[in-house]
Amino acid sequence: MALPEAFMQDLKSRSDIVDIISSYVNLKRRGKNMVGLCPFHNEKSPSFNVYTENGSFYCFGCGAGGDVITFIRKIENLDYIEAVKLLAQRAGLQVPEQGVDDSMSRLRQRVLEINRESARFFHASLLKPEGKPGLDYFARRRLPMQMIRHFGLGWAPESRFALVNHLRAKGYAESELIQANVAVQTRSGRAMDRFHSRVMFPIIDLRGNVVAFGGRILTDEKPKYINTSDTPVYHKSSGLFAMNFAKNALDNGRLILAEGYMDVISLHKAGFENAIASLGTSLTAEQARVMARYAKEVIICYDSDEAGQKAAQRAIPILRGAGLLVRVMAVPGNKDPDEFINSYGEEGAARFRKLIEDCGSDVEYRLDRLKSGFDLESGDGKVQYLMEAVNVLARLDNAIERDVYVGRLSEELGVDKNAILTQMKRSMRQESRAAQKRQLRETTEALSARRDEINPEKRRHVRVANAEERLIACLFAHNELAASLREKLPPEKFVTGFNRRLYQSLLGKIINGETANAPGISDFSAECTPDEMGRVAAILRESSGTTAEDAERFVQIILSEGGLSDAEAIRASDPAQLQAQFEALRRQKK
Repeated sequence: MALPEAFMQDLKSRSDIVDIISSYVNLKRRGKNMVGLCPFHNEKSPSFNVYTENGSFYCFGCGAGGDVITFIRKIENLDYIEAVKLLAQRAGLQVPEQGVDDSMSRLRQRVLEINRESARFFHASLLKPEGKPGLDYFARRRLPMQMIRHFGLGWAPESRFALVNHLRAKGYAESELIQANVAVQTRSGRAMDRFHSRVMFPIIDLRGNVVAFGGRILTDEKPKYINTSDTPVYHKSSGLFAMNFAKNALDNGRLILAEGYMDVISLHKAGFENAIASLGTSLTAEQARVMARYAKEVIICYDSDEAGQKAAQRAIPILRGAGLLVRVMAVPGNKDPDEFINSYGEEGAARFRKLIEDCGSDVEYRLDRLKSGFDLESGDGKVQYLMEAVNVLARLDNAIERDVYVGRLSEELGVDKNAILTQMKRSMRQESRAAQKRQLRETTEALSARRDEINPEKRRHVRVANAEERLIACLFAHNELAASLREKLPPEKFVTGFNRRLYQSLLGKIINGETANAPGISDFSAECTPDEMGRVAAILRESSGTTAEDAERFVQIILSEGGLSDAEAIRASDPAQLQAQFEALRRQKK
């Protein structure tokens, strides 16, 4: 059963889409709409639009779209009911529970309960005799009990069934443990602990829920770390270790991005509670966007070895793409932050803060890395370095920033500034053309993938599917056409499944009076996935300016071409009927 109409109307009236999206995206007014950089994909030019007149959003770059509920679902990774509950809490409303299908919400809640109970089990195991290897490890890493408790660190016992047996005794089914990924299924079908003989790091989301775990082996056995795979409550591409603490401890809007769990914990112990880490993966755009919701600047503090420096260079454009200022710290002596701080004892924190104050921008870091690979005493080396350096500067968006570094290069190498600027402008043109091609290719691929996923039949019936979408847009704008359209073109005449379902639903809402007002985009958020809502938003954009004559034209296209779309239907058709359809099609195309 759906949520009561009166409740949903109240929720919509109290959930202003601009106010809510503005807490995640920096919006600026453009005409009667609001625009900003899309939070769902990387872009430099804003293509994310919020339409205040109908309470919808749509991104022309990636096709994401929908209503305010869809936005919360996508940005917070929630199901429909959870998104409604979050908005209701924000609006001071109580969600009616009776008749609500919250099976996914209940599964997510069970997984969160399993994770919380597992974290307690691991922590308790650490403090038992069996957890001595883990306690000894943390002692060697100079972690006091206060920090162990603060981060909820633990120990996964050697037995492969210790956690499973504990959770089964608490009333959790083995299938639930497997869905939570704290257990795996053996060949015999039995659930077995995923983590054993490892120190455990619980991963906590921004609301304080334990959503996943990282486990480190204390021997030379591989893999060194095992991390929770994606589950109903966790997506590693967007998770950040210790972000739940760091978001409340920003240092002048600044985050420190380290590589590993122990680096972060050591930094927190030293007073740098704005330190975070990505979770066993290379930094992702989703993680960068989460950081950008809370911070203005990120200091990359990766290991000084070659792998760490390569990871830093990969992270820079991702962080910049999210609109963050980026600086890069070089920890002396090829040490990681944990080693550096501990090596100086009581002075470790002060020395590390000095490194923060002295670290340069990401541009300076990249130029220094480039410089180290060339012999600047030779003419060829100087030219090669300048060419590479110019390519770096050409990718900067800020003209003032480019000019500052061009000036520095000119002074440093004794090369005329105008010559460097000329080369940079040439490089910028090349980069602009390449970027446009990349963006076009990525957008085309993204929209093609969405098209395949949402309405896979459209690829075989492009013209008639487009007519179906335009007719639905007309119906959104002209509800008075519903009865006549249902008579002329019942839903079963639609060729593509998704459009048929949307058309039938819209007809029902209008004719049966299922909504208090004219149906809008938010009336479909309960029955459509977030990706499908993007398609609804795209269709709705076409509704303005449509007329009853347009609707009639689209009906004729669907009736004439729709009957010729299916090979089986053609083979079964009466020859005279088939000829009539061909004649109608020919007249339409003239």
